[in-house]
Amino acid sequence: MASFVSTDCVLPSHQSGFGFVHGQDRFCGRSNILHLQSDCKSPRSLSFLLSVQDIKPHVAVRSKGRSSLSRTAAVRHLTGSVTRTHGLRFAVVVARFNEIVTKQLLEGALGTFKNYLVQDIDVVWVPGSFEISVVAARLGKSGKYHAILCIGAVIRGDTTHYDAVANSAASGVLSAGLNSGVPCIFGVLTCDDMDQALNRAGGKSGNKGAEAALTAIEMASLFEHHLK
Repeated sequence: MASFVSTDCVLPSHQSGFGFVHGQDRFCGRSNILHLQSDCKSPRSLSFLLSVQDIKPHVAVRSKGRSSLSRTAAVRHLTGSVTRTHGLRFAVVVARFNEIVTKQLLEGALGTFKNYLVQDIDVVWVPGSFEISVVAARLGKSGKYHAILCIGAVIRGDTTHYDAVANSAASGVLSAGLNSGVPCIFGVLTCDDMDQALNRAGGKSGNKGAEAALTAIEMASLFEHHLK
């Protein structure tokens, strides 16, 4: 059996168990031998994307040193930048309920905005986390903001009220972003108790408000510079 070889080829599944014989331009199998003819005086080395023990049908063979497609000029990677904040405007919707937590989340968010030189921020207060999404949707549709940060804290109690509010807040913020076309960032804590919430509002688990603000900056930059 003979076959001409290029630097990129596909070997059928029945040609299995190949091993390279040094000094010869052929590959030897356990049950058959395939002679590979080359139109070059010194054949290029080939790298196999397979193992002898686990050979799959139609395995690609390619030349060494070829860069992956993701690194070629054909592919562009679009990402937001946390340093390109000039001209970006943000709104922060904050729930007043569980204010001992949400005020700390807000402080963390505002600190992050300041550190990244954001200079145009509107803070809107609402009664609770359930009311966040309708305000976020209105702000998004106003066309004034590049991103909306939503901050709240829902803490589990003795009834199922927690589940209703937590689920409604999450789905509502998602819908606000999808319907307005403006990134709406979910910075609402959903915790089992007050200790968990305080730990995530500047305690040992960090400040989730600060993290959400960084997400808002990156998403605003992505939309402004790449997705207009």
